[in-house]
Amino acid sequence: MAGKPSSAQQRIRNIGVIAHIDAGKTTVSERFLFYTGVIHRMGEVHDGQAVMDWMPQEQERGITITAAVTVLPWRKHELHLIDTPGHVDFTAEVERSLRVLDGAVVVFCAVGGVEPQSETVWHQADKYGVPRLAFVNKMDRLGADFEGCIEQIRKRLGARPLPIQLPMGEGENFAGLVDLLRMQALTWHGDDLGATFEANPVPAAWAEEAALAREALVEMVADEDDAVAELFLEGKPVEEEPLREAIRRLCIANKVVPVLCGSALRNKGVQPLLDAVVDLLPSPLDLPPVQGVDPRTGESVTLERRTDQPFSGVAFKVQLWEGRKHVYLRVYSGSLGANDTLYNVSKKEDEKIARLLKLHADKKERIQRAVAGDIVGVVGLKVATTGDTLATRAHPVLFGEMHFMQPVISIAVEPKGSGDQDKLTSVLAKMVEEDPTFTVRNDPETGQTLLSGMGELHLDIICDRLAREFNLPVTVGKPQVVYRETLSRAASVHEQFERSFEEAAQGKTMYAGVHLRAEPLARGAGILFVDRRTPAEGASQPPAAWIEEIELAVREAAGSGPSTGYPMVDLQVELLGLEWRDGVTDSVAMHIATASAFRKLCVEAGTSPLLPIMALEVVVPEEFTGSVIGDLNSRGGKVDELEKRGNRSAVRAKVPISRMFGYSTDLRSLTEGRGTFTMSFHRFDTV
Repeated sequence: MAGKPSSAQQRIRNIGVIAHIDAGKTTVSERFLFYTGVIHRMGEVHDGQAVMDWMPQEQERGITITAAVTVLPWRKHELHLIDTPGHVDFTAEVERSLRVLDGAVVVFCAVGGVEPQSETVWHQADKYGVPRLAFVNKMDRLGADFEGCIEQIRKRLGARPLPIQLPMGEGENFAGLVDLLRMQALTWHGDDLGATFEANPVPAAWAEEAALAREALVEMVADEDDAVAELFLEGKPVEEEPLREAIRRLCIANKVVPVLCGSALRNKGVQPLLDAVVDLLPSPLDLPPVQGVDPRTGESVTLERRTDQPFSGVAFKVQLWEGRKHVYLRVYSGSLGANDTLYNVSKKEDEKIARLLKLHADKKERIQRAVAGDIVGVVGLKVATTGDTLATRAHPVLFGEMHFMQPVISIAVEPKGSGDQDKLTSVLAKMVEEDPTFTVRNDPETGQTLLSGMGELHLDIICDRLAREFNLPVTVGKPQVVYRETLSRAASVHEQFERSFEEAAQGKTMYAGVHLRAEPLARGAGILFVDRRTPAEGASQPPAAWIEEIELAVREAAGSGPSTGYPMVDLQVELLGLEWRDGVTDSVAMHIATASAFRKLCVEAGTSPLLPIMALEVVVPEEFTGSVIGDLNSRGGKVDELEKRGNRSAVRAKVPISRMFGYSTDLRSLTEGRGTFTMSFHRFDTV
């Protein structure tokens, strides 16, 4: 085992369990709870009894919808665990969890291997540099393929998988596993729900394969680690402890991904996975200092992840519980108490803590203090939203923002109860605060309330919550596609605004003139604003606040395109010139002139609608491949790749979402109910 850490912080592990839907994440989390003694009865996802799936919608559907937090004890360590959703509609939960985690356990199905959402969550972890363990689950299922799964991790994820275990059999022959570090065979007892297991010498039937796997393990570690390389080149045996320490260094540096295996549902392989979390994933002190920016000076700030540093933290999730706002907070440095006042650096406001909470799924325990490395719940923060940085006024620091996918589908809703419109508006505003991938707007033509989200399931859950949690049943219209707009070509406009307000302001006149040019950009570029003025030498300069106001006006005007009413994207606006008069020009006049100029630019250049294009993967028996590809072509899809997986085919394509409503029913008809698919947002584009 690894040596004992020297401080409480070194005994903290902030980890998440992430995977494709149905790979077994929540079952793994449930076993974690049981074997660490947090619960005394295992709940099963398929029975709606899993502790981490506490929402009624999760229990009824057998899926995880919201990221749940809990704390587990294991070998005198404190594991802060986040169980995340696997369904693509709730990928924001994974994104904001990975933003604050120090390590992750990525669960793969031994049969399905690397599935589409596996890739999504893996690349999300790549973005934040999160060290990972891989757990190949469901080794007891027919068709389980440990080596095939490792090869897919290598090829499809571009990772360096490092198997530190070897399964003894696959499918119905799965009997246990070989620990390649200790060279022991581990087998579990069935009569105590896997609570105890035996470690014995490797059976003769597996001895040769295990010896080869151990040698390959040592060689791979020696390629990256000097200490093991020295032993290897000298022909000395590499003992368990130095090998484990080397693997830990490589894992934390994201050079390798240790791979373990088991069957969580059959209670095999979970305790060694918990050991690997403690032995191989980092504590907060093992990671580099956190980097931020001082908002007062714009200079970079470095904070050690220690309790003796100034307080800093990130609000990574907002949730309504019993009508009260709860903020999930990751503490990066320093400490905070239950009645402290914090400074919300993102919103530039002070916030008062009313209560600090240790979280266990939907249960809460009041605590008096939290320190660097902790993940806690906070009650009392009024303005904090997802991604906000919290610090102190004396030592402000601003961490990087979180970025989320944009909604791609809308529904129109109206309350069933008369007089409930104001209540619906209020509740939806709170739900928008909870979920950064959910938006609400009013259609000015129909007066309807339009809800936009990541998919039909996402919006279905929101409507269900409105009825259950807030007693606000709604009538729902048919799903609609969410569009974006962009400019069709380049154009320039010179606009002047001049108006007198004689009655209201004793003859005050407002004046401003702007010269703007705009052009379309490549897909995914967003909106760029560039000041290209070339003022004459010695000429007076306008206040900087005016330029800021002009950019603000551009971005506000781009929030509603002239053709669809949806936001405009992928364009660059250049400020070529300004006109002003002393005493009658101010920021308001500049704002009005700019907004008017931008609207005229859109008319001059013309606009084009952009449709959500989805990345689709369909897995079908080989005999149906041709029918599925033909159907996708008829929907305006473009097939990117065809991969053979045993006697099945995986078809990857890009398709416009407008042609994909009801696809699950059509696919069942095409494949006699044997095809499955997953779909995620790719980008907005022309069809």
